[in-house]
Amino acid sequence: MKDRRTSIIKQLLKSWKNKTPEKYDLTVSENKIVQSEKKLFKDISELIYNSKNRIIDLSNSELLTLFWNVGRRINEHVLQNKRAEYGKQIVVTLSKLLVRIYGNNFEDKNLRRMLRFAELFDSYEIVVTLAQKLTWSHFLLLLPVRNTDSRLFYAKKTLNESWSVRDLRNQMSLKPSKDHL
Repeated sequence: MKDRRTSIIKQLLKSWKNKTPEKYDLTVSENKIVQSEKKLFKDISELIYNSKNRIIDLSNSELLTLFWNVGRRINEHVLQNKRAEYGKQIVVTLSKLLVRIYGNNFEDKNLRRMLRFAELFDSYEIVVTLAQKLTWSHFLLLLPVRNTDSRLFYAKKTLNESWSVRDLRNQMSLKPSKDHL
């Protein structure tokens, strides 16, 4: 049942992509709708459009929270065993199992990114706040930033100014410093 729901949500998100209430082409007969019905259609279209955007935001936020929790949980497990070599082994082994069941988001390269994500953004509250507007791609750009203050500065600017991934990349390239990579 859950897989069916997930499939339906994915189909809805795919069909909704880049569609706004203004972008629908209507037939001649549909254009003859009286003014009040046009307003009703517009109002309902806006409700659907706004709901769609909230679903996307919630889905993104939940995915980021999942990635952070996966990274945190692996970090906790590896630290308990206090062996770096064990940590490398467990990521590869765990990845193989997770990919088989849950797909390529859990390849070892991504698990390592999740580990780094949880390590660098160590506060759940900060992650939840940033996840409202930032995507995984934003975080992937922020992970190589060595300086914590710089990393949080760019994260907060992205949140407050609604920077796209491209905007963030451009802003980060304007002030190259030893803090990056």
